[in-house]
Amino acid sequence: MLSHTIPDLPRLLTVLAFWTALLTAGVCAFKYGRAIVYGLRPTASRPSYDNANWEEHEPKKESSHLTGGLPDPDPLLEFDLKTATARNFIYANKTMRYPYHQTMAHQPMHINHWIEIDKEYKWYIDEKARVIAEQGKKVVDSLPENDAACGELLELLADYLPKRYPMLFKRDNPDSITNLVTGDRFDGVSSLAGVDALLVISRLVQDDFLMARERPDGKVYLVGGLIVFPGTYLLSDTIDKHLEVLHSPVPDFNAKLLMSVERTLKRFRPDQPFERSSWNIMDDRNLFLHNIASGLPDKDMRGEDLWLRIDHQTFRKLPRTNAIIFGVRPIMRRIEDLADSPHIPLLMEKVHTESAEHLITYKGMPKYGHLLLPYLRKLTQSQIERGLISREDDVRWFREMLEKKGVPVSSTQSPMSIPTESERRKAARDGKQL
Repeated sequence: MLSHTIPDLPRLLTVLAFWTALLTAGVCAFKYGRAIVYGLRPTASRPSYDNANWEEHEPKKESSHLTGGLPDPDPLLEFDLKTATARNFIYANKTMRYPYHQTMAHQPMHINHWIEIDKEYKWYIDEKARVIAEQGKKVVDSLPENDAACGELLELLADYLPKRYPMLFKRDNPDSITNLVTGDRFDGVSSLAGVDALLVISRLVQDDFLMARERPDGKVYLVGGLIVFPGTYLLSDTIDKHLEVLHSPVPDFNAKLLMSVERTLKRFRPDQPFERSSWNIMDDRNLFLHNIASGLPDKDMRGEDLWLRIDHQTFRKLPRTNAIIFGVRPIMRRIEDLADSPHIPLLMEKVHTESAEHLITYKGMPKYGHLLLPYLRKLTQSQIERGLISREDDVRWFREMLEKKGVPVSSTQSPMSIPTESERRKAARDGKQL
């Protein structure tokens, strides 16, 4: 018997080695796939220009019942509010694309990127308070079916913020949160719901939050939210409406994207957050309702004083109430801020002049094109003369070209608290004081 088994031993060892290697590969693949689904992309595989300020930490394993299985964020122990900038979303999330077309363009979100606070924090918080005092239910409201979700969102933020930003927030007990920047302290967090919870949220973060849920008819409806900085619409005009109605003005959305977007929103889990971003050109700093949404730029407006508004959009599912949370954080950059961003002025010119007419008309180019395009061409010529770009560069690959050259992502961001020269001129002409 032994003489028959010994010759088979090498074959047996080979088989065992094969299955061990296969099992190891399977476990690695599972872990990698799990990381992608959870928005915790392995550091070695991250594209440096998609997540320009990615913190080099291994994701922590702690989580609570509030997070639905997501880990805690990495603490920013040396965070300096005076100099902090948000990621430059011209590069992250592929916000600016050429050729330009309508697409969801979303990607898994690292938990560190849910709430991004920058040096404009205090201005945003004060501006929110001003708009809420003036507009009331037009910007903050909740249907009864959504009230519990408002409370859950507040609890989630009260858990997240002191962990991510321990220099800005603290918890003296498990049911309170103190904003060290404003001095506000909120107790009894877990007992708040509806608009009361949303008003506390407005004193904590720069983000707005739209809140939605699936109803028995299988459609996703907007059921409330804190939408203080919508820019071009009002919560009061959109609450209690489903996605098809909400996006009816958006070119190609209902025909090409509605079904897949609604399916994604209904199916994604609390441990599968994702993000995307969108852009528009605006003519003022009024985040609540930009002038250009209903009117024309001032006759003395300068092209460099137009603003590129990028909305960083985050998507989370609350584990307790199953509410869909759509965060929106508007980040504004003056067009003049793009002077040292290689290829971006040329990219934006091509997007505006070579895209489908119905898409770019929806963006509002007929209102601002005569101001924007000449200034973009001026910036492009300056970049060529300074050797930042060449005429042969293919702007479709601007991220890859910058990464290959090792060019850092620009963080230039004009303060929102300071009026532009165009605003000063208009105020002087109208006899007003800014």
